Amino acid sequence: MRAAQLETAAQNGAALDGESFIRPHLRELAAYTPIEPFEVLSAKLGMRTEDIVKLDANENPYGPPPEVLKALGSLKFPHIYPDPESRQLRATLARDHSVSMDKILVGCGADELIDLLMRCCLDPGDAILDCPPTFTMYAFDAAVNNARVISVPRKDDFQLDMPALLEAAREQKPRMIFVTSPNNPDGSLVPDEDLQALLQLPALIVLDEAYIEFADHPSRAGWVGKHSNLVVLRTFSKSAGLAGIRVGWGCFPPELITYMWRAKQPYNVSVVSEVAACTALSCQEYLKEKRDLLVQERQRMTAQLREIPFLEPYPSASNFVLCKVVGRDAKGVKDALAKQGIMVRHYAKPELSGFIRISAGRPDQTDLLMKALQAL
Repeated sequence: MRAAQLETAAQNGAALDGESFIRPHLRELAAYTPIEPFEVLSAKLGMRTEDIVKLDANENPYGPPPEVLKALGSLKFPHIYPDPESRQLRATLARDHSVSMDKILVGCGADELIDLLMRCCLDPGDAILDCPPTFTMYAFDAAVNNARVISVPRKDDFQLDMPALLEAAREQKPRMIFVTSPNNPDGSLVPDEDLQALLQLPALIVLDEAYIEFADHPSRAGWVGKHSNLVVLRTFSKSAGLAGIRVGWGCFPPELITYMWRAKQPYNVSVVSEVAACTALSCQEYLKEKRDLLVQERQRMTAQLREIPFLEPYPSASNFVLCKVVGRDAKGVKDALAKQGIMVRHYAKPELSGFIRISAGRPDQTDLLMKALQAL
């Protein structure tokens, strides 16, 4: 259809523009809204990056182990293409997580793996099932891949609405179901029994465990070998402090991963990314120490947030806390904090318009946050 329209326009002497070549469904696509980086925030606020308290993107404020920076400073072959199979990193992950290496695929962040999954599994018009509020990349990537999104909202406490979810799955037959544990933005966990119920459905279940290191709950990566319709995604962006270097990984059923290897970009994981991730994994004591500090700070921050009369924090198993804003405009609170260089997350979506999400930071960052909130 588009080819015929372009040919007709050319024959009629009409000028062609770039939009004429874009797939129709992408013309309606709303761009993903990312968090602004340090440099942009610094220029906007007129502050040094060192003075900004960045608690809006769930980054690890301690950064990666010092050994990572040392390893990156002594790269031997940055001029040579990376290993297209990321063998060293996959072998290390397999050893550390007791998972067969042939089930592991590494990507440029877990975001790339989400998109790759959809490109491999979805035809135009197929559906995914989403459970908002949750990580918005699932719906975004579905839109990019011309798939439908079936939304089953979470309950008021942000737990999955399992009866509604199962009913929607049986009636509308989605090809893929995305669930996040701990969930972003509230930090709730998916119980084992709920995951088991989902695995009985004729759909690919994608469990996103980006924040699992901060939860007192084991990863379900080991379940992949027992369930042919389960994918588990992980990341180095949070606990390992490598958000800026972009490394994600996942466990995939053997029957599925065969085709993902064929479809992925050959050099999707850079030399820098693999060296950084492997080095971080060799520093488990550091990772555990910083993880424990962030969990402690999340708990301390939650207790102090309960003392702020216009905030109602939710329990979280992650490195952030979602707060309901009562009697005030949530965006107004976010903006007032931003003027002081304290960045927290506010969402434009209706179901979260009255909430802010605050990442766990260092103790000094929590102190500055609480001082600012008390002043409000």
